Amino acid sequence: MIVLEGRTALVTGGSRGIGRATALMLAEAGADVGVTCRSRRADAEAVAQEIRGRGRRAFVGMGDHGDPDTMPRVIREVTTAFGGLDILVVNAGVWPPRAVPLREMHPEQWASTCRSNLDAVFHTVRAALPVLRPGTGRIILVGSTAGQRGEGGHADYAATKGALLALTRSLAVECAPDLTVNCVAPGWVDTEMTTEALTGPERTRALVGIPLGRIATPEDIAGPIVFLASDLARHMTGSVVSVNGGSVLAG
Repeated sequence: MIVLEGRTALVTGGSRGIGRATALMLAEAGADVGVTCRSRRADAEAVAQEIRGRGRRAFVGMGDHGDPDTMPRVIREVTTAFGGLDILVVNAGVWPPRAVPLREMHPEQWASTCRSNLDAVFHTVRAALPVLRPGTGRIILVGSTAGQRGEGGHADYAATKGALLALTRSLAVECAPDLTVNCVAPGWVDTEMTTEALTGPERTRALVGIPLGRIATPEDIAGPIVFLASDLARHMTGSVVSVNGGSVLAG
């Protein structure tokens, strides 16, 4: 029922994990899809090749998303390549895996996380707002369960993801009625970023807090994102969709 024929999309951080799964699912639904990466060009090009293999146009943009000049350039390039933009999935971000209490956190770590997870979102969305097509325009931010309930030892990450929840609601009001703005908040997801944190006994501890009893796959998160990008979600805006196996309920 989700048909995105004739729509164009850009997924930031699309070279792996949730971003890759989302890009491919958007293409399966009929959209032309661009992906961005910071440095993993070969991985991003491989995703683009898979998109083309599904009969869709693809685009790859590269650069430091936290640089004020990068995403405006990428938005211009993808809009030129596709002739317009309908769907923006803001997925790129970082999660420093080592737990560090705030009192021990170096200001450089705090600033780096904020640059990647919040400043980059500002630059990306601000650049895309003038070109997203009214009516079909969709913005989906990728937040986190950590932003909903906090995460000890990862205050920098939780703070930036919590800010995205407020940003979602603020933008939803600003962009109505032309665009919808929603957020997907994943819990634990099996990706390269979480490999270290979900090894051995740590994985067992994570599973205890998930009522559905398993760690999400990237596709588990991509599905709700693609739903929010579709006309089935046309009356949803300012929503935060939790995709965490019930872990917030168990918390």
